[in-house]
Amino acid sequence: MHKKTGLYFGSFNPIHIGHLIIANQMLANSDMDEIWFVISPQNPLKEKASLLEDHHRLALVKIAIDDNPLFKACDIEFKLPQPSFTIHTLVNLEEIYPQRQFCLIIGSDNLSSFHKWFNYEEILNRYQLLVYPRPGFDGGAFANHPSVKWVESPLMEISSSYIRSAIQNGKSVKYLLPEKVLTYIEEMHFYKK
Repeated sequence: MHKKTGLYFGSFNPIHIGHLIIANQMLANSDMDEIWFVISPQNPLKEKASLLEDHHRLALVKIAIDDNPLFKACDIEFKLPQPSFTIHTLVNLEEIYPQRQFCLIIGSDNLSSFHKWFNYEEILNRYQLLVYPRPGFDGGAFANHPSVKWVESPLMEISSSYIRSAIQNGKSVKYLLPEKVLTYIEEMHFYKK
């Protein structure tokens, strides 16, 4: 029996309670056995300038999930050619872990723009997409695709960019981040400038 592993991709810049709530709800409301947080070094559709260094974002994810044995931090994309494309990551993971059945966890905002993803047809043909709702996005043309499964999860409007901006402006982000993550960010003076 293959272990069903959900891949939750993101820059996690920084990881926050919204990410953890969504991951936990996706696990609770689906047939996945575990979730891997795949830290992206560079999203081809995003600017790299505001990204914290890869190893720091990986460290923050590890700190955030270290009390949950069903969550794992995955840095495979750090070792792949840049920019990283999801289909390449999926193929690489399948070669390394043939005993796992991988599926993709994405928000309905990403599903709405899924046609912009590199080789999106191949992803839809080969993998299940587990979709969580995002405010204002209905999933677009792929909402009812046979490979798409909607999973019940609370709407989250917490964003990493809001958290970075608040820190930059000297405002409190207590309760938006796991306590250990907040401590690490404060000790390292991340996002201050």
